[in-house]
Amino acid sequence: MYRKYVKRLIDFTAAFFGLLILSPLFAVVTVALYIANSGHPFFTQTRPGKHTKPFKVIKFKTMNDRRDASGHLLPDALRLTPVGKFIRKTSLDEIPQLINVLKGDMSLIGPRPLLMEYLPLYSKEQARRHEVRPGITGWAQVNGRNAISWEQKFEYDVWYVDHCAFITDLKILLMTIEKVFKSEGINQVGQATAEKFMGSRSETTDQIH
Repeated sequence: MYRKYVKRLIDFTAAFFGLLILSPLFAVVTVALYIANSGHPFFTQTRPGKHTKPFKVIKFKTMNDRRDASGHLLPDALRLTPVGKFIRKTSLDEIPQLINVLKGDMSLIGPRPLLMEYLPLYSKEQARRHEVRPGITGWAQVNGRNAISWEQKFEYDVWYVDHCAFITDLKILLMTIEKVFKSEGINQVGQATAEKFMGSRSETTDQIH
């Protein structure tokens, strides 16, 4: 009942009022990034949603498009702008995804939507993360975010799929607020954001309790 009907109703209502309340902040960040990124405040990219259905995720753009002499994008650390670094640290870059929640592409709580190129790299168990809508925040985000390994993230994602309930979502929401204020787990060690997922050696994952 909750997973099929109530969760979507809560998502839509919270996203609608969230965008209304945050609209002044939304406008300020948009202008700041418009200036910092030469007229490009938003970042959109195709990501897999529920049952791997593609959708365009919307985020504030925290990195510029600087390239090397060969035309390749520079490493994340060199493209992360000062204003973008602050916006990532405070998780303000996630605000535009409320639009994705309104559209039904995403949920407030669920596994993070990752890259389309990762789909063939998942084990059968890891692929179960797509049984639910992806979320702005999730069980993996409040248990380490980018500071944990990909395998750990996917274990947490699958755990959430099996334990999706109102009390679980409420717990994750409250933990997310705490994590935002503490600015924990934003980067992997030695990385400006997170290294790419290259596939797992194991075809199974252990369940997290």
